[in-house]
Order: sequence, then C-alpha cells, then structure tokens
Amino acid sequence: MKREAVKAAGAPAAIGPYSQAVRANGFLFCSGQIPLDPGTGKLVDGGIEAQTERVMKNIEAVLTAGGTTLRSVVKTTVYLVDLGDFPAMNAVYGKFFPEDPPARATVQVVKLPAGARVEIDAIAVGAA
Repeated sequence: MKREAVKAAGAPAAIGPYSQAVRANGFLFCSGQIPLDPGTGKLVDGGIEAQTERVMKNIEAVLTAGGTTLRSVVKTTVYLVDLGDFPAMNAVYGKFFPEDPPARATVQVVKLPAGARVEIDAIAVGAA
C-alpha cells in the first residue's frame, strides 16, 4: 500500500505532529480543520457561520492539494463546542454540498484547539 502525506499551501499548516491529509489506496483522509485563516494562522473573526465557512474553505484547499474535490467527499465528522450552533453550522455546511451530501456524524465536544467552535474532518475518494 502506498501512503503519501499531502500538504496544502491554501490551508493552515498543521499545528502538531500530523499531516493535513494522507492519500492511500485512492482515498484522501483529511485531518480535522479548524477556522484558522491560512494567511495569518489566527482564528477568524465572527460567529459559527464565519468559522464554518473558513473550515470548509480549508478542507476544500486540502482536497484540491490531494487531487480531489468536495464532490468526492464520502464522510465527514463535525465537532461542535455547542450543539446549539448546529442549525447555523448546518446552513453554511449545506452550501458546500448542494446535492448528494456525504455521510456525516456530528458530536459535541468540551473544547477545540485555539478556541475554535467547530472542527470538521473528511474522507474523499478519487485522490490522484
């Protein structure tokens, strides 16, 4: 099995000992993305809508670097600090998957890195 780390210039650098994504056997396993601005490395301003938008753009950049797109995502996991944010997060998330969205799990967590309110990871097929 060939295993290759993927690094995306358009997404924030990993803030620990992990890869932004790993390509293996035609799949791309994307690490969780939090709403860090890739240019500044800082958390974006705004509420859950702005944070979700940034997270999805970060995931999109990682997918592109890995040779695939949002259309190829088969599974995501959403981590929320407050499940009360679910409707607003879901509205933004849905814009990125307008038809045939991937399977998804959503869980509430106590805390996320850098004070983020949302983190999302993804698995995609068709990685080049």
